[in-house]
Amino acid sequence: MNKTIIVSNRLPLQITINDNNLAITPSVGGLATGMKSVHEGGESLWIGWSGLTEEDLDNDLVEKVNNAIAREDCAAVSLTQKDLDNFYYGFSNNTLWPMFHYFMEYTAFEGEYWESYKEVNRKFADTVLQHTDDGDTIWVHDYQLLLLPGLIKKERPNTSIGFFLHIPFPSYEVFRTLPWREELLNGMLGADLLGFHTYDYERHFLSSVRRILRLDTHFNEISYQGRTLRVDSFPMGIDYDKFRNAAIAHNKQTPEQKSDLQKRLDAHLQSAPDAKMILSIDRLDYTKGIPNRLRAFEYFLDNYPQFKEKVRFILLAVPSRSNVPQYQLLKKETDELVGRINGKFATVNWTPIWYFYRSMPFENLIDLYTSCEVALITPVRDGMNLVAKEYIATRTDKDGVLVLSEMAGAAKEMNEALLINPNNFEQVAGTLKKALEMPEEEQKERNIFLQQRLERYSVEKWAGEFMKALKATKTLHHVIVSKKITPEIEKQLFNSYQKAGKRLIFLDYDGTLVNFTNKPKDAKPDSELYTLLDNLNRQENTELVIISGRDRETFDEWFGDQGYTLIVEHGVWLKVGNREWQALEKLKRDWMINLRPIIETFVDRTPGTFIEEKNFSLAWHFRKADPELAQNRATELKTVLTSLISNYELSVLEGNKVIEIKSSNVNKGRAASRVLAEKDYDFIFAIGDDWTDEYMFKELPEEAFTVKVGLKKTSARYYVENTESVRELLKGFLNGVRE
Repeated sequence: MNKTIIVSNRLPLQITINDNNLAITPSVGGLATGMKSVHEGGESLWIGWSGLTEEDLDNDLVEKVNNAIAREDCAAVSLTQKDLDNFYYGFSNNTLWPMFHYFMEYTAFEGEYWESYKEVNRKFADTVLQHTDDGDTIWVHDYQLLLLPGLIKKERPNTSIGFFLHIPFPSYEVFRTLPWREELLNGMLGADLLGFHTYDYERHFLSSVRRILRLDTHFNEISYQGRTLRVDSFPMGIDYDKFRNAAIAHNKQTPEQKSDLQKRLDAHLQSAPDAKMILSIDRLDYTKGIPNRLRAFEYFLDNYPQFKEKVRFILLAVPSRSNVPQYQLLKKETDELVGRINGKFATVNWTPIWYFYRSMPFENLIDLYTSCEVALITPVRDGMNLVAKEYIATRTDKDGVLVLSEMAGAAKEMNEALLINPNNFEQVAGTLKKALEMPEEEQKERNIFLQQRLERYSVEKWAGEFMKALKATKTLHHVIVSKKITPEIEKQLFNSYQKAGKRLIFLDYDGTLVNFTNKPKDAKPDSELYTLLDNLNRQENTELVIISGRDRETFDEWFGDQGYTLIVEHGVWLKVGNREWQALEKLKRDWMINLRPIIETFVDRTPGTFIEEKNFSLAWHFRKADPELAQNRATELKTVLTSLISNYELSVLEGNKVIEIKSSNVNKGRAASRVLAEKDYDFIFAIGDDWTDEYMFKELPEEAFTVKVGLKKTSARYYVENTESVRELLKGFLNGVRE
């Protein structure tokens, strides 16, 4: 039976050791709650770090801890203190965390951190591979393990891998500054499904894939190494019922049952008829914008003095990474701001800010959520922010106002909240005034919609939707493309080749026999290719045809004396063996003088593009251009050309990063049909990578072996992954079936 394996940096367990006695308690965080249904459903295993380093455990304890963890359906990855310093505190939280949250000034590019990050991801991969079989489903979580999907897919290609990023993915302009950007993207692309909280993060990721790796994306799908993987957004929810039920129980408490904190909160609310409280709960992290929030509150009191002695701001800052210098400075700045603002506005009976620097138990969080009329959540950048959702879930009377930063992922689905720019103090202050004065009817109207959405899309629903989408990717390849050439298909192909009495082989050139280069002239055949083609051409009863969009002069230089059959410019010219070139079509060139200036304007407006002029066609190449700009320009150019070419009997052909204008009567299919008509062949093979080759695939007989290079929608019966696979396949015609 196939397993489901969850992989995260930490296990969902709290492990403590006292005098050699082991205590394990489940974590109560959002991820642990969300994955509960996945982890408990049938065969499942959770893999992660236990929270204890190798230095914390002697030999006896290692076995004891591992056995205890195994009883919780978990498995531990062993990490040293050095791993923790360089992988976790170093690359994960000193490089990726600040960069992905747009704090470039805090981002460290340390080679030692990167080496440790690779090493620890390898440790995670080794542990996963020990527990994984073909057909298993693996869900990898978060920024600490960006390389892991690729490492697993390389060793277990038949596993189904999902990856979810719980923090923002930055824009291309930020992400491109990473020295190891290609390696991280390639690692992530080992997944079959990549999930993000919002469409913005998804869009940023796709942009980086297009611009850095130069991969084609089609809507939210990426063709990569013979696979099609999908990218989508899944906004993470909360355990809605847990918070709602806790709030209901809280509201039924007798005075004796109330906590000391709740009694203090009640005392403030009873101090004046219109006394109100504003709540702020965050980890003490520079991404949360706490200093800005305090300054905005100061601005609010300066500009709206009528709220003095009536409004209290409750700031709960949970300690985080307190050994990191930036966080120490943030703590110092926060302490000083609270002290200064309280000193500036406090009276004998009133302190404007209640500041708590500690964690609070769940019951006290419910005290705060249910007692404060306004929640002020203003991160400067946040992947989601579940505090905003928790606050709304606890408002059982549907009152209360959420003031939320538009920079939080949660803002995308909580439009009924009052959304603000956290850097605009005037806007924050004005919105706070609006929140405090908002009629109860409007509060309820907003919260009804918010609560309905949060209840419907809970954290369990989030996990279920992701797993459902991951399962759907298993059928993605079969929907889009033809069959991959397997050893069994190779055997059938080579046997047919050996038995045939008359063979015909069509080979596209660019992207098939050689990789694409930035300039067409740079793709000259190498000695290995010459040897391979010569050996194929010498085979008895075998006709080798190279069929390309290349110009006649280039092919004459490269292959003119090789004795192959050559078809160039998509079917304009034919050269058989050492004979002279023969024109297959009678074409005109007079249109070129009129259309070339138009294409030149697109070259001028699109850096990295150029025109290739052939005998009877013009090609606009945009492989080196910015992918998004080039795609927009390509669409624009096609529209312009389509309106101009009707008088010339021309067609616009879109190839691989190229648009070509040529005669409507010319294509590879028409040229291939002419060759086929000359003799009777009992074995026909054709391979190409481009849309121009589709004409050839469609014209060839049904029994022909047609092969596409790359995982793309095609009329070909089969596909191979890349040019290296093409050469290996062609060698098989010479050597027979490969073992």
